[in-house]
Amino acid sequence: MLHPATLLMKLTYMNKKIAYLGLFSAVAIIFGYIETLIPVFAGIPGIKLGLANLAVLFILERYSWKDAALVSLIRILVIGFLFGNLFSIAYSLAGASLSLLVMTLLRRRQGFSIMGISIAGGVSHNIGQLLVAMLIVENTSLMYYAPALLVSGVVTGFLIGILTSETIKRIP
Repeated sequence: MLHPATLLMKLTYMNKKIAYLGLFSAVAIIFGYIETLIPVFAGIPGIKLGLANLAVLFILERYSWKDAALVSLIRILVIGFLFGNLFSIAYSLAGASLSLLVMTLLRRRQGFSIMGISIAGGVSHNIGQLLVAMLIVENTSLMYYAPALLVSGVVTGFLIGILTSETIKRIP
């Protein structure tokens, strides 16, 4: 049996964690909504800032990949059903899954900063979406978009990395 003080500490930690997961799920949903209001950048489908990924990256840094996956899944489903469709959910799930896998693997290795992890996440997110798009439309000519999507993944990953780094500094 646990000592009452130890039990209280564990309960306090779990309550705090649940509160953060809820808060960052809400933040991700709000950022996702804001992005639906911003027109597509550069006239290329799929290019966007990815503000909602700030919440996922923060949770990945603070807690675990499972918690980050939960926040990401909640965000994708809520935004998809409110402002998108089943195709947008499929694209988002593919991009988010590959991105989270890559970021989790890099996070476990030494030598990768939050900035590097975020950039890799941005690039892999775009690759995941591009692969699903090619499967859905059954056309590999969509690879034509790859260079622009890779560049945008680096740029947006860098920006989200900066924002996440600053958020981590400010939230204990």
